[in-house]
Amino acid sequence: MAQLESDIVHPSLGRAEVLVVEDEPFIAMDLVYAVEDANGMPVGPAATVRQALAMVKAQDIKAAILDVNLPDGDVGPVLEALIERSAAVVVHTGTALPPEVRVRFPQVPIYAKPTPAVVLTSRLASELKR
Repeated sequence: MAQLESDIVHPSLGRAEVLVVEDEPFIAMDLVYAVEDANGMPVGPAATVRQALAMVKAQDIKAAILDVNLPDGDVGPVLEALIERSAAVVVHTGTALPPEVRVRFPQVPIYAKPTPAVVLTSRLASELKR
């Protein structure tokens, strides 16, 4: 049974830097606000793989919310860079991960759009506590 947004305890991201990668402006801003509401420090939003990789390189990213299909390709390289840093990651997408990416990162949780942003930040908060 799906969890309702009203049933979720608002998470705390503990001031962690959270990368938001999303090319749809309204969704991106909703995610940024959700990270702020969860006491996280939003980084981005990045709308392309190139922007996201530059942010990963320049910031101490502890967690991320990633869209899959971006104007310059799929999010695989960003996911790889974040996993190498042991960042908590959730994928928020209207499509599935490409098969080759899914095989490489089977542990990454995937949420279909439109999942409420608080569900995504709750998952990140629980991953950060591990």
